[in-house]
Amino acid sequence: MSTPASDVASPAGVSASDTSDPVISVRNLKTYVIARRGEGKAVDGVAFDVHRGETLGLVGESGSGKSMTALSILRLNPKPETRIVEGEILLNGENLLAMTPREMRSVRGKKLGMILQDPMTALNPVLTIENQVAEPLLTHHEHSRKGIRGRVIELLRMLRIPGAEERLKAFPHQFSGGMRQRVVGAIAMSCNPDVLIADEPTTALDVTLQAAYLEVLKQIQRDHTVAIIFITHDFGIVADMCDRVAVMYAGKIVENATTTELFDHPAHPYTLGLLDSIPNVEEDVERLKSIPGSPPSIYDSAPGCSFAPRCSFATEKCTAEAPPAIAVAAGHSSRCWYASEIFSGKLSPRDG
Repeated sequence: MSTPASDVASPAGVSASDTSDPVISVRNLKTYVIARRGEGKAVDGVAFDVHRGETLGLVGESGSGKSMTALSILRLNPKPETRIVEGEILLNGENLLAMTPREMRSVRGKKLGMILQDPMTALNPVLTIENQVAEPLLTHHEHSRKGIRGRVIELLRMLRIPGAEERLKAFPHQFSGGMRQRVVGAIAMSCNPDVLIADEPTTALDVTLQAAYLEVLKQIQRDHTVAIIFITHDFGIVADMCDRVAVMYAGKIVENATTTELFDHPAHPYTLGLLDSIPNVEEDVERLKSIPGSPPSIYDSAPGCSFAPRCSFATEKCTAEAPPAIAVAAGHSSRCWYASEIFSGKLSPRDG
């Protein structure tokens, strides 16, 4: 997947995955929060591509804009308090932002699926599992009652829910947290969407269930070549699940690279801080490392790099002018004035 041309200061090479057109392309997406105090830039110029069968990880601290980006793609961003003010979202070449609300309803669930973070609030407590999994099928496809029932059973089995046929009439509270999360996945996959957005789907699961759930998603992707946008805080999941990573900070993608390259050659101070905060089981440490300070307010209009107040590399240039996305390698870009030096190892945290 190439880094979008509009997001890079100098031209980048083309990777092996760039031989086909992306399923979804996000271009200069801006979603603002409208409040009395002004406009808050919740999503500020986000751009990325995802190809068929590829998984893009969106990572960053809470409030960095990951979930708002996902909701904006689905055009489910809260209204009237938020507004998409600029950009394009191209799904198989069609701009979702140019569609009418009715046209958009025909896309959600059919071409775009989403696994929400909390299955207990995503599922309706008074409807059976069968009714909830069947709803997208009833909305987007013509099926007989027997056909819909068969498809629901097939989906529950695909998500490895035991005794699928016997559990159709069950209610969400009769399922464990892990099973509820699988039901949410079944709903999202019911119409075989082109793009699946997974918003921290493993947050409430223990390690064993998390691994099983991720394996289910990977198997679904292999079988249906669905493109996945995976939102997470967990770099362990990123390493296991994602082909590419887009690191978000203050509404912007500050680094975009393949997963392997991001771990081996990070090129942004924020990425360095995130990776440095991961506990290492081989090291005996009394205190985990953390990034000092707090993320800026979305209403902060200060010039310069938004990460500069927390960055050990920051200079006067960083506080005066915001850096563009600079290509440091083929398909690898970073929004840092010193991206090339960090990428090459000429600058390290110890130098800051």
